[in-house]
Amino acid sequence: MNEPQTHIYEFSDFRVDAAKRLLLKGDGESLPLTPKVFDTLLYLVRHAGKIIEKDELMREIWVDTIVEENNLSQNISILRRILGEKRGEHRFIATIPGKGFKFVASVQVSSFEFQVPVSVESAIEPPELPNESESEIEHLKLQDEPETRKLKPETNQLQRPKTENQFAKDKEQRTKDEKPIRFWRVAVFSAFLLGLSLLSFYAWRENRKAVSVVKTVAVLPFKPLVADNRDEALEMGMADTLITRLGDNREIVVRPLSSVRRYGNLEQDALQAGRALDVDSVLDGNIQRWGDKIRVNVRLIKTADGSSLWTGTFDEKFTDIFVVQDAISKKVAAALAVRLSGDEQTRLEKRYTNNAEAYELYLRGRYHFFKITPPEMRKAIGFYQEAIEADPNYALAYAGMADAYRTAAIANYAPSKDVCPQAKALAMRALEIDESVADAHIVLGWVGFLFDWDWENAEKELQKAIELAPNNSEAHRAYAHLLSNTGRHDEAVAMGRRARELAPLTLITAALEGQFLFYAGRNDEAIARIQKTLEIEPNFWVAHNTLGRIYILQGRYDEAIAVLTKAKELSVGSNEPVAQLGYALAKSGRREQAQATLAELKSFTKDSYVPAYNFAMIYNGLGETEEALGYLEKSFDEREVHMAFIKIDTRWNNLRSEPRFIDLMRRMNFE
Repeated sequence: MNEPQTHIYEFSDFRVDAAKRLLLKGDGESLPLTPKVFDTLLYLVRHAGKIIEKDELMREIWVDTIVEENNLSQNISILRRILGEKRGEHRFIATIPGKGFKFVASVQVSSFEFQVPVSVESAIEPPELPNESESEIEHLKLQDEPETRKLKPETNQLQRPKTENQFAKDKEQRTKDEKPIRFWRVAVFSAFLLGLSLLSFYAWRENRKAVSVVKTVAVLPFKPLVADNRDEALEMGMADTLITRLGDNREIVVRPLSSVRRYGNLEQDALQAGRALDVDSVLDGNIQRWGDKIRVNVRLIKTADGSSLWTGTFDEKFTDIFVVQDAISKKVAAALAVRLSGDEQTRLEKRYTNNAEAYELYLRGRYHFFKITPPEMRKAIGFYQEAIEADPNYALAYAGMADAYRTAAIANYAPSKDVCPQAKALAMRALEIDESVADAHIVLGWVGFLFDWDWENAEKELQKAIELAPNNSEAHRAYAHLLSNTGRHDEAVAMGRRARELAPLTLITAALEGQFLFYAGRNDEAIARIQKTLEIEPNFWVAHNTLGRIYILQGRYDEAIAVLTKAKELSVGSNEPVAQLGYALAKSGRREQAQATLAELKSFTKDSYVPAYNFAMIYNGLGETEEALGYLEKSFDEREVHMAFIKIDTRWNNLRSEPRFIDLMRRMNFE
């Protein structure tokens, strides 16, 4: 590893630039490599044709560090993939059984030297202005004359020496002649220096502009150093923590965990993920825990060309994981050249707990929460509770549990009256500890309009959340929901679009934008948005469910029944698409099938919670108005979150002149 760092190694269609630490493809494309993977490649190409034993490679790549052989095998596997080797091929790297590896491709080596630029001062020296001493004047006089004195042609005699009066006259004349020359020399040189200074200033300013543009970031789920020893909760949680820290300001837009969690597989290409997430830079890393030790490798790369903005490696005790997060957050902010206010800098470095046990339990709660199924939600709540027991002042753990209870109500996992009061109490406790926790304000906003039907206070909470976290997509999505439910459709669509821009690959956010467009009466745009969501994930049942709603309103019943049947199959047990399908069957005139679906829905009540609102929906589709209104009354009494939609829900359009329905609207604070 001590060879000159100016060498370039060329093989096949690739170049390894040792000085810039880049792997380049034929067209100049930079291929991203972590520092240790690059070191592995560089050592192999420098010793092309030679068998390199595994111990030698590990010793040279991981200097003064003991690692397992699996680390090396993983690096070799990554290199083979990057270089385009297929399984069983050995075009570049051959495995020598029982020994090690050999780089078998033909390698050409070239080198270059940096050209040392000549300084401005030495390249353009200002001409020396003569001193007005007699010796200097004499020197100039002699330069004006021939080196040997000439004879006058007519006299063939030597020129007479000049008298003192003649010297004085010559001096006066030369002074007159030289003044304009000196002036123009000084003026030209000064103009040159001024131009050079301006050029340098504009280059510096443009460079600052170029750097400051890189403000959209994706923090990918961290990957294990040893694939067989994964801790997905820690890997996902490390990314989640950094997302919260880096995104808690106006200068950096960080994609939420809901958008990046799909990129947690071991073979994920960071640049590909960054381009899909439409960001300027990607933070990619590895994390591994052995007992009470933790190792973290991280790199920040530009999505445009794969160049590294910053890399770092940390070996610490697990209890010092907060120190690692502090360092990474500061380094990333510095690499992006963002200007943070004093409050934003404080939030960047903020720790919500110093208890490593509580932090780990919180991460496990977040990990299970994002799986969004009843069993996983219960696990999440359990871990949050343990985190709070470990640190009773852990505000994020209270906010996390609050969000889990709030989600259980919306997903029909539990009656609203059982979980929404708990969500509200937990969110308020979080804010008692730390009033700047945006997630807690978001929960209060959700509960405020879905359960309390306190539209004004809910709006204040969501506005506060956006003020605290201007680039938080969840806050914008919740606010868009409130605006839509209260009939402020243009504002809702704009807010929903902003939420999707902040989280372009968060499926629920993309699908709900379609819903907001639908409620705004912009059906064609709604269908287009839903179809784009399904391009991201064809099996996302919520998108199919929303598409079915639109088709029903348009009278396209066969298409509606088809997509809702698919939504039912994909939802794995949710009763929402079942109710929606029953309504579609009823509206299409297929009464027997609709009644069978109604009976199926009632059978679900033996084992799970089914909102009264969903029964009301099918009865209304069947034209049984009294039954429908009766179930809506029950839904109101149970304070079901679905009641927050009756102002805009098109399925109740035929009831809007009914006195009982009008009274419900009044009691819901809509009228």
